[in-house]
Amino acid sequence: MDILIKPILTEKATNESELRNSYTFIVSKSANKVEIKKAVESSYGVSVVKVRTMIYGSESKTRFTKKGVQISKKGAYKKAIVKISEGDRIDFFANL
Repeated sequence: MDILIKPILTEKATNESELRNSYTFIVSKSANKVEIKKAVESSYGVSVVKVRTMIYGSESKTRFTKKGVQISKKGAYKKAIVKISEGDRIDFFANL
């Protein structure tokens, strides 16, 4: 089971990483904080200080088009904000 699905690279998440040394990931819904901490430490070689998690429910959207009303649904996901120690950094763009 893969715990870390992908990092979130929005403007707000990038600002958090620069100011507070906190990085945001989308993680598996069944993962707990201890598993997330171990996965980040083994994947990126940093020491994790704190992990905060939140679960987002599914969103339904309605669009009115020429063909009629279309209803779509975006699935639920779990987000983790990981604070790492002061001297460590994670560079997501190094592998490009």
